Amino acid sequence: MISFTIMAITFGVVFLAELPDKTALAGLMLGTRYRASYVFAGVAAAFAVHVALAIAAGSVLTLLPQRLVQAVVGALFLAGALVLLLRKSDDDEENIKPPADQSFWKVSGAGFMLILVAEFGDLTQIMTANLAARYDNPVSVGLGAVLALWTVAGIGILGGRTLMKYVPLKLITKVAAGLMLALAGFSLYEAIA
Repeated sequence: MISFTIMAITFGVVFLAELPDKTALAGLMLGTRYRASYVFAGVAAAFAVHVALAIAAGSVLTLLPQRLVQAVVGALFLAGALVLLLRKSDDDEENIKPPADQSFWKVSGAGFMLILVAEFGDLTQIMTANLAARYDNPVSVGLGAVLALWTVAGIGILGGRTLMKYVPLKLITKVAAGLMLALAGFSLYEAIA
């Protein structure tokens, strides 16, 4: 059964955590050089693979005792919040080797490989696994996460520079960290209670 509440929570947490990530900036760079729809197709496919892997990992966590899972999930959310709050801004552009031609397969393949490599083990993938373990609803978490990642990719590819003019990156990072701190507190409370 799909839960729109779980989808919305997952969407919000993953969206806010991914927005300041450098892969959004990499998507922006690819989108300025190549046809946006081709770039999005490759990036979207890579994010779908990452969400599937995260959901599988989170589903394995649900086999453990519930209190242990809540404690681990809470600790990982706390760690994720600290990573967001303590990491330094990385304004360096990624060195992306442009595809030799502008064909769909070359451009989407470049986007797919860039995201596949850059996002493996990334904070949003770990958060998605945590949410899958926390809610024990892999379909809702998976849909929320993949829609959030696709939305950030679309924003990055089509208009990331404009958004960053109006919404400070530090504010987005602080809001994402605050949400993760709240989820960490809730999970740790459930582990103790």
